[in-house]
Amino acid sequence: MARLIWLMGASGSGKDSLLLALRECAPDRVVVAHRYITRSASAGGENHVALSEQEFLRRREFGLFALEWQAHQFYYALGTEIDLWLDSGLDVLVNGSRRHLAIAQQRYGERLLPVCLQVTPSVLASRLQQRGREDRAEIARRMLRAAEPIAPGCLTLNNDGALEQTLRDFQRLIGQ
Repeated sequence: MARLIWLMGASGSGKDSLLLALRECAPDRVVVAHRYITRSASAGGENHVALSEQEFLRRREFGLFALEWQAHQFYYALGTEIDLWLDSGLDVLVNGSRRHLAIAQQRYGERLLPVCLQVTPSVLASRLQQRGREDRAEIARRMLRAAEPIAPGCLTLNNDGALEQTLRDFQRLIGQ
């Protein structure tokens, strides 16, 4: 059975780096889906499809999204192409949202494989400081949010070390 691999992790845990690497060397029968986001493509971070809010709402009206949610003042969605890929037997890896895991579980049930990318607090703090996008108060908020318990049934993947090790661990985790 093909699975929707719902990758979650705190901001700064390395999701974008992992997804970028997996686009180049994904395990057999795994594809990485793009998210549709009402954020500029030049805003940095993940490789996504940038949509205006009007275009996003229009696509939603046409039923072109399999899942959608709002966070951080933006709209996010996964296109219906993920259902086609799943139906063709491919595992689909997506940049999921911790806060919106329940909607994915409702829609995909047993096909959903939640994976939580974890880093130790010291590594996370260092990464957040190095990227320079947040001030001290925002880093403190992100650290508190990162300390929240992981979702029940979520497989954990440590990303404290080299990305190459995380890639190997990811392949083992999903049984490839």
